[in-house]
Amino acid sequence: MLQLDTNTITLNQSSDNKLNAIKAIAADLTAKGLVQYGYVDGMLNREGQNSTFLGNGIAIPHGTTDTRDLVKQTGVAVHHFPNGVDWGDGNIAYVAIGIAAKSDEHLGILKQLTKILSADGVEQKLKQAKSEKDIIALLNGDVQLEADFDASLIQLNFPASDMVQMAAVAGGLLKNTGGTGAEFVADLVTKSPTHLGKGLWLVSSDKAVTRTGMAFVSTINQCELDGTPVQALIAFAACNNAHQPMLDKITELVFKQEQDKLMSLSTEQVLGFFTGEDVQAADAEDGNVAVFKIKNAHGLHARPGAMLVAEAKKFESSIKVSNLNGDGKAVNAKSLMKVIALGVKHGHELRFSAEGADAAEALEAIGKAIASGLGEG
Repeated sequence: MLQLDTNTITLNQSSDNKLNAIKAIAADLTAKGLVQYGYVDGMLNREGQNSTFLGNGIAIPHGTTDTRDLVKQTGVAVHHFPNGVDWGDGNIAYVAIGIAAKSDEHLGILKQLTKILSADGVEQKLKQAKSEKDIIALLNGDVQLEADFDASLIQLNFPASDMVQMAAVAGGLLKNTGGTGAEFVADLVTKSPTHLGKGLWLVSSDKAVTRTGMAFVSTINQCELDGTPVQALIAFAACNNAHQPMLDKITELVFKQEQDKLMSLSTEQVLGFFTGEDVQAADAEDGNVAVFKIKNAHGLHARPGAMLVAEAKKFESSIKVSNLNGDGKAVNAKSLMKVIALGVKHGHELRFSAEGADAAEALEAIGKAIASGLGEG
């Protein structure tokens, strides 16, 4: 995967438009010996085809497939624009990552960037960055902007006999992420949790915590604590305020007295509730599922990825896609950042599922678009 270091970052740049910004980045790539003269034409042509703005103040200008032969060595040139550059459609870029890649080596860094593309506060932090290390930390995800929470931090229907077991399981899940130590688990099981109503409890600790995270554990048994039912426990490991959005969701849930709703969800739905992802089942009962093989020589880089997303957006149906040759996780097919994050290479098989009135038509159109090469023939 492409690596960022202080030599790849150029601070305090300014440009009156994105084309001049791209020309400056191309000149930097050339000066670094990464590309030959003429690569700038590919970068400008690529920008003319589809915007390379990804979101959250980040753009990734790069060349077209027919200028790959001008790449001498895979690498990047990162330019920081504290005053921002208008990247079109009202999008302002504070960091532009110029990419020179011979094949699909750049997919790794695109996948890495998706960790921060949907996080709150990234744009402001990029704008205010004062050093190369600040930018690298942000782009590498070393600055925690969102609390850790994924399927590995959810344990449903655990056969617990009491709250201590519930807390121990939650603490163990958080410890397994590497963001806490043994002292955290020991402290968590001795804490007095707070009852949020209807059998939902909350507990937290900041002992030996290096990354903020949340765990959710429910039990299949009839447990009680001081005569009050125990059905589920939310546990926080906190060392910053990255978990505040989750606390806000919990507060709203309690205010609406919908705690029991949370405890009836599947693992994917619990994850979706706290992360804001669509939690509706992607596989419709009428079998609107299809698998297509990607024929593009360099996989789903930005251009064919954008073409795929554009095709999906033509339809009202909810459309999910997963890479059967990757981690298999289904993501929103109408989100470019999530599609790119799948790391799709030549020959990979994508599984699409659609739900809605035009689901069958959507899958047929997506299949045809993939078969035609997604704009690359």
